[in-house]
Amino acid sequence: MADVTINGRANQKRRTRKDLLQAASRLMQQGRKPSLEDIAEEAMVSRATAYRHFPSMDALMLEASLDVATPDASKLFGARASDDPVARLTRVDTALHEMILANEAPLRMMLAHSLERAAKGDNGDDAPLRQNRRTALIEAALEPMQDEFKPAAYETLTQALALVIGTEAMIVFKDVLQLDDARARKVKRWAIRALVEAAKRSRADT
Repeated sequence: MADVTINGRANQKRRTRKDLLQAASRLMQQGRKPSLEDIAEEAMVSRATAYRHFPSMDALMLEASLDVATPDASKLFGARASDDPVARLTRVDTALHEMILANEAPLRMMLAHSLERAAKGDNGDDAPLRQNRRTALIEAALEPMQDEFKPAAYETLTQALALVIGTEAMIVFKDVLQLDDARARKVKRWAIRALVEAAKRSRADT
């Protein structure tokens, strides 16, 4: 029962953080330069709650601008979209890759904010350090063929793909490995295919 309560609170915190970002995004799309009070009111939370999730207005507005730029799964996968999981995941990766390239500086700043909080001992108990956008896109890509995987393998696959798809992968390819963009894309496509095939094998082995 205690675990259920803890998980419920964690989910509520994630929803509140997402609500604040979406509220800020809506106000920005209306051409406004909202205050924290405006955003809290739009999200229907208190000013104190907003401060718990975002220690500064700059951090909130920075991430809200990136929230607007994040690809929408409904636009990535129309009625004629492929049912091949590798093709669908590659589509997600390509869309996020382009978004990351177009917003590299603010994404690095957002990552720096979360790393700074973690370095100061903030473990995300009061409010999540980061918003998880990639998992929803990964799950949307895999949704038509989810039954092809064992539940445990599906969960592991979505988690493993989150290591390959996203800002951190860009940092590794660019800063650590010093690969050019074409090579980075090729390596990610290889990794996506390898992970999907490994997840499928786990079902065949039973």
